[in-house]
Amino acid sequence: MTRMHNPPHPGEVLREYLGDISVTEAALKLSINRVTLSRVVTCVSGISADMAYRLAAAFGTSPELWAGMQLQYDLYQAGKVKRPKIDRLAA
Repeated sequence: MTRMHNPPHPGEVLREYLGDISVTEAALKLSINRVTLSRVVTCVSGISADMAYRLAAAFGTSPELWAGMQLQYDLYQAGKVKRPKIDRLAA
């Protein structure tokens, strides 16, 4: 699997999916706290597995779509961090 160069935070994509629907209205329909959804949409928090299932049900997508976007974003961000050299444990 190839990595996307600088993938967007899933909250940015969610913002597009919401369109004209307010965060308050969407949070009510998703049965979550408005602040929780706002943190995702403003890219402060990530999408949990539970949130991926809620979004999939709300938008007719798959939970893998949302979880995959989060994973791509997290891996890209983690790949930018300088790490010490790690020797292999097994041959």
